[in-house]
Amino acid sequence: MCGGNKSFMEVDLIIKGKWTIPIVPRGQLLKDHAIVVKGKRIIALCPIIEAEKQYTAKQCVTLSEHALIPGLINTHGHAPMALLRGTADDIPLQEWLEKKIWPLEAKLVNRAFVSDGATLAIAEMIRSGTTCFADMYFFPDEVAKVAISSGLRVQLASPVLDVPTIWAQDANEYILKATQLHDDYRDHDIVSTAFGPHAPYTVSDVALTKVGMLAEELDIPIHMHVHETDLEIKQAVANDGRRPIQRLYDLGLITPRLNCVHATQLIEEEIQLLAQHNVNVLHCPESNMKLASGFCPADSLINNGVNLGLGTDGGASNNDLNMFMEMRSAALLGKAVSRNASAIPAYLALEMATINGAIALGLDANIGSLEVGKYADITAIDLTAPNTLPENNPLSHLVYSVQASQVSHVWCAGRLLLENRKLNTLDINKIINIAQDWQFKISAAR
Repeated sequence: MCGGNKSFMEVDLIIKGKWTIPIVPRGQLLKDHAIVVKGKRIIALCPIIEAEKQYTAKQCVTLSEHALIPGLINTHGHAPMALLRGTADDIPLQEWLEKKIWPLEAKLVNRAFVSDGATLAIAEMIRSGTTCFADMYFFPDEVAKVAISSGLRVQLASPVLDVPTIWAQDANEYILKATQLHDDYRDHDIVSTAFGPHAPYTVSDVALTKVGMLAEELDIPIHMHVHETDLEIKQAVANDGRRPIQRLYDLGLITPRLNCVHATQLIEEEIQLLAQHNVNVLHCPESNMKLASGFCPADSLINNGVNLGLGTDGGASNNDLNMFMEMRSAALLGKAVSRNASAIPAYLALEMATINGAIALGLDANIGSLEVGKYADITAIDLTAPNTLPENNPLSHLVYSVQASQVSHVWCAGRLLLENRKLNTLDINKIINIAQDWQFKISAAR
């Protein structure tokens, strides 16, 4: 118990930090503030001295050298592919997919692969400050089970393709399974759903039209790789004379529900179209650089009013799931591509990794900022490491200097997932042993 005055309001948790960055309002940096949690939600954000006068808590956590931020939101990834880390490096996307990843997946993917890979990925994400991730992969129900047991928030973008896989035989079966998954988790606290048509070149007009109609009916997002490579654009134009975004527009999918992943190949007219229709772009800078796919025009998109979230992509193409590195890469790449040192300042990179991601996933009423009424999804970062001293600008340090190892505590919906850098809901030794077992299976399959 923290405090003992019975006239005080009793709450579950008070977290006291040196610095608090709520994200909303923009750029605010609060010193010596407390976050007050009752149940799963934040009920107050106030100076520590005021919290001590008003509340008594079952638990108090004092982090006197830390920054408190909303939990990071990884808007795009393929969590189970963490098991394929390092199996297909230093080759372009088409070769990466067709000659390495798809053959390996055909040999290896089953429910155990998905469950074990998702567990490995979730452990990595929690330890690097992520509290919510969007995932597009086979057997999404297995990812849901792992997310629930670990306490990490997830949006499941159920895959939709025209080709058969271990998950489904045709587009209708993929779509049916996606709607069933939505029904299963319709009112869940930490699991939400989306449609995940893989890409314009792998899904027919008929299937995309059906996805668009159902997404509207169910009020959920559509999560799709769009304009990822120059080859994708050339093949689309050769096939029917249209760039993919034009085709999606003609099919009625260019709406606020659409999350365009990657978007490295955009012309000015397309940027204007995305802005006009409030389409979200999910920026994955490190994966795009590693696969030499091109550069998302992040600064131009932002200047035109497009909401930009941030994602790591999968562990086989990044090869980590570290959102602090992704923020830094996004900020630096944004400056380099636009040749403007003022492009994507630190506060904006942090917004991309928090509130902007929440907006893209349709979850901003509940997560993405430290505001009263929102879920207590909170990450604490120890700023005493040499690389974040002196504390001249804590907000800047979070984007340009912090290492994932400085994340000390993570809460999701008020549940403590990481405590003093130790996982509370996952067995790290078991995860390591299982990953090593998969290493032998993957080696035999290559």
